[in-house]
Amino acid sequence: MNKYRDTEKDIHKRIYCLIIGCFKEVVKKIPRTTENLPIISQLSSSLTSMGANDQEADATTSKKDFIAKYSIVKKETKETKYWLSFIRDAELVDKTIVEPYIQECQEILLIVSVIIEHTRH
Repeated sequence: MNKYRDTEKDIHKRIYCLIIGCFKEVVKKIPRTTENLPIISQLSSSLTSMGANDQEADATTSKKDFIAKYSIVKKETKETKYWLSFIRDAELVDKTIVEPYIQECQEILLIVSVIIEHTRH
Protein backbone atom coordinates (compact mmCIF):
# COMPACT_ATOMS: atom_id res chain seq x y z
CA MET A 1 0.00 0.00 0.00
CA ASN A 2 1.44 3.34 -1.04
CA LYS A 3 0.54 5.67 1.81
CA TYR A 4 2.12 8.57 -0.08
CA ARG A 5 0.04 8.16 -3.25
CA ASP A 6 -0.65 11.50 -4.96
CA THR A 7 1.75 13.42 -2.70
CA GLU A 8 5.25 14.75 -3.36
CA LYS A 9 6.60 11.65 -1.60
CA ASP A 10 4.79 9.27 -3.97
CA ILE A 11 7.53 7.04 -5.43
CA HIS A 12 5.73 6.84 -8.77
CA LYS A 13 5.57 10.63 -9.00
CA ARG A 14 9.23 10.98 -7.97
CA ILE A 15 10.39 8.49 -10.58
CA TYR A 16 8.27 10.13 -13.27
CA CYS A 17 9.54 13.62 -12.38
CA LEU A 18 13.13 12.37 -12.43
CA ILE A 19 12.64 10.87 -15.89
CA ILE A 20 10.96 13.95 -17.36
CA GLY A 21 13.50 16.30 -15.78
CA CYS A 22 16.45 14.25 -17.02
CA PHE A 23 15.08 14.19 -20.55
CA LYS A 24 14.45 17.93 -20.61
CA GLU A 25 17.51 19.13 -18.73
CA VAL A 26 20.17 16.50 -19.42
CA VAL A 27 19.45 14.27 -22.45
CA LYS A 28 18.41 17.16 -24.67
CA LYS A 29 21.46 19.22 -23.65
CA ILE A 30 24.12 16.60 -24.40
CA PRO A 31 25.94 17.64 -27.58
CA ARG A 32 24.89 15.35 -30.46
CA THR A 33 28.36 14.15 -31.45
CA THR A 34 29.29 10.69 -32.71
CA GLU A 35 30.95 9.76 -29.42
CA ASN A 36 28.03 11.03 -27.32
CA LEU A 37 25.23 9.19 -29.16
CA PRO A 38 25.77 5.89 -27.28
CA ILE A 39 25.72 7.78 -23.96
CA ILE A 40 22.46 9.49 -24.90
CA SER A 41 21.00 6.13 -25.89
CA GLN A 42 22.13 4.39 -22.71
CA LEU A 43 20.76 7.11 -20.43
CA SER A 44 17.48 7.23 -22.36
CA SER A 45 17.11 3.45 -22.12
CA SER A 46 17.78 3.26 -18.39
CA LEU A 47 15.41 6.16 -17.69
CA THR A 48 12.54 4.74 -19.72
CA SER A 49 13.04 1.28 -18.22
CA MET A 50 12.86 2.76 -14.71
CA GLY A 51 9.52 4.33 -15.47
CA ALA A 52 8.02 1.40 -17.32
CA ASN A 53 8.96 -1.11 -14.64
CA ASP A 54 7.71 1.20 -11.89
CA GLN A 55 4.33 1.34 -13.61
CA GLU A 56 4.31 -2.41 -14.20
CA ALA A 57 5.13 -3.02 -10.52
CA ASP A 58 2.17 -0.88 -9.54
CA ALA A 59 -0.10 -3.15 -11.59
CA THR A 60 1.22 -6.56 -10.48
CA THR A 61 -1.01 -9.07 -8.79
CA SER A 62 1.64 -11.09 -6.94
CA LYS A 63 4.29 -10.27 -4.40
CA LYS A 64 6.89 -12.17 -6.44
CA ASP A 65 6.15 -10.17 -9.60
CA PHE A 66 6.14 -6.90 -7.63
CA ILE A 67 9.60 -7.64 -6.19
CA ALA A 68 10.89 -8.66 -9.63
CA LYS A 69 9.68 -5.40 -11.21
CA TYR A 70 11.04 -3.24 -8.41
CA SER A 71 14.35 -5.09 -8.59
CA ILE A 72 14.53 -3.95 -12.23
CA VAL A 73 13.65 -0.39 -11.15
CA LYS A 74 16.54 -0.56 -8.67
CA LYS A 75 18.95 -1.88 -11.31
CA GLU A 76 17.92 0.75 -13.86
CA THR A 77 18.13 3.53 -11.28
CA LYS A 78 21.70 2.48 -10.49
CA GLU A 79 22.50 2.53 -14.19
CA THR A 80 20.89 5.95 -14.60
CA LYS A 81 22.95 7.26 -11.68
CA TYR A 82 26.09 5.88 -13.34
CA TRP A 83 25.38 7.59 -16.67
CA LEU A 84 24.50 10.87 -14.97
CA SER A 85 27.78 10.71 -13.01
CA PHE A 86 29.63 10.01 -16.26
CA ILE A 87 27.93 12.95 -17.97
CA ARG A 88 28.83 15.22 -15.05
CA ASP A 89 32.45 14.03 -14.83
CA ALA A 90 32.98 14.16 -18.61
CA GLU A 91 31.53 17.68 -18.49
CA LEU A 92 28.94 16.95 -21.18
CA VAL A 93 26.33 18.96 -19.25
CA ASP A 94 26.97 21.49 -16.49
CA LYS A 95 27.37 19.71 -13.17
CA THR A 96 24.92 22.05 -11.41
CA ILE A 97 22.20 20.70 -13.69
CA VAL A 98 23.18 17.02 -13.35
CA GLU A 99 23.96 16.76 -9.63
CA PRO A 100 20.38 17.13 -8.34
CA TYR A 101 19.36 14.20 -10.57
CA ILE A 102 22.22 12.09 -9.24
CA GLN A 103 21.04 12.88 -5.71
CA GLU A 104 17.45 12.04 -6.60
CA CYS A 105 18.61 8.70 -8.06
CA GLN A 106 20.35 7.94 -4.77
CA GLU A 107 17.22 8.76 -2.79
CA ILE A 108 15.05 6.67 -5.11
CA LEU A 109 17.52 3.78 -4.75
CA LEU A 110 17.17 3.92 -0.97
CA ILE A 111 13.37 4.09 -1.12
CA VAL A 112 13.09 1.26 -3.66
CA SER A 113 15.45 -0.89 -1.57
CA VAL A 114 13.22 -0.38 1.47
CA ILE A 115 10.09 -1.14 -0.58
CA ILE A 116 11.65 -4.41 -1.80
CA GLU A 117 12.82 -5.37 1.69
CA HIS A 118 9.45 -4.61 3.32
CA THR A 119 7.62 -6.55 0.62
CA ARG A 120 9.81 -9.60 1.19
CA HIS A 121 8.83 -9.73 4.88
